[in-house]
Amino acid sequence: METIARLDIQYLQQLYAKATDIIGTNTKAGIEEGRAIYHRIFTPEAMIRAGGSGSEQLVRQGPDGWVEVVMEALDQYSSTQHLIGTQIVEIESMDVDGQGAVTAGKARMESYLQAWHENRLAGNVWLFLGTYESRVRFTPGIGWQMYDMTLTQVAGELRELGDA
Repeated sequence: METIARLDIQYLQQLYAKATDIIGTNTKAGIEEGRAIYHRIFTPEAMIRAGGSGSEQLVRQGPDGWVEVVMEALDQYSSTQHLIGTQIVEIESMDVDGQGAVTAGKARMESYLQAWHENRLAGNVWLFLGTYESRVRFTPGIGWQMYDMTLTQVAGELRELGDA
């Protein structure tokens, strides 16, 4: 059961990457599809943060607040691709019923990110490397969701399109 829980938890961050790229299309349909995924993977009161070492952290509460951040951050880009690499999940607690189904639980997850952001008008690609630190919990009838996520930039590089 713990192996299945770990996979379910890892999938949250993978869905986050997909939703972020869909929101980044800057179409009404894309934004709403990404928003629906955010509502699936985040609790309604989730605290979501992003920043780099030494920079001020951007903080929003809830999936809708984060959709607004993502829309503004990705508005200048023609396309994006958020790739999730190494993922480590530590189960802090997990209750299982007599049928083997999870009834409650909490976990921590660390996920590495490599994100490409293409700006055709400027002729460049912004490569962003970061780490997500996420806290998740299991709610019966809903499943695993993130209730706290912090993205920390660890490196970045601006490349001309001819070099990418």
